[in-house]
Amino acid sequence: MPRFFVGTPFQPGDLIQLPDDVTRHIQVLRLQAGDSIVLFNGEGGEYSAELIEVERRSASVKINDFRDIEVELPYQLTLAQGIAGGDKMDWLIEKAVELGVSTFVPLTTTRSVVRLSGERAQRRHGHWQGIVRASCEQCGRNRLPEVAPVREIATWLGALPKQPAEGELRLLLSPRASISFAALPTTAPHGRIIVLVGPEGGFSAAEEAAATEHNFSAVGLGPRVLRTETAGIAVLSALAARWGGW
Repeated sequence: MPRFFVGTPFQPGDLIQLPDDVTRHIQVLRLQAGDSIVLFNGEGGEYSAELIEVERRSASVKINDFRDIEVELPYQLTLAQGIAGGDKMDWLIEKAVELGVSTFVPLTTTRSVVRLSGERAQRRHGHWQGIVRASCEQCGRNRLPEVAPVREIATWLGALPKQPAEGELRLLLSPRASISFAALPTTAPHGRIIVLVGPEGGFSAAEEAAATEHNFSAVGLGPRVLRTETAGIAVLSALAARWGGW
């Protein structure tokens, strides 16, 4: 059944006008009055709804019942990713949402191919938020992951307490790591997990050292060097298999 995000409060029995972007999607799908859809507003759970009216530039629905459905991971997961070039970031964010990431942090690093700032960074941030919404609609998540504003890695690290909060685990993916992924605990920590991944050229030695000073543990994923768009997705998948979430 088609699912759509509508970022306003509503409850069973309400008649609401759908936002323009949802209306356009409904028209593309050729849905008509009387068809059933699912709506969610990012606050948890989802609502069944019936299309009441579908016009050229507007559509309205009646909210029916609420379903308390949650498909979130049993742990909080942050992916801090060095910005990748081309369409790689779009793909990364889409797949990270599907794999349960709760926060996505785009980072500018020394070796970043793409450098974003000012208005361009704001536009890209809005674009990424749209990808998050679309991915949640597709994969069945009812809570929207956060996309943090673009930040320099030094600024982001500087805002983190050097000592992790109780139960927090900080992981730095590095081909030079002496700790293998297999050495991680077999059960998920009870705090937040932060996974830090470099851009196409990887992190510089200084950036890795700064992350280590902030108590990131460097871990490797095997003898092969993975592309940036592969590394984060590989570790998120491995954590889901190891700690639950599939």
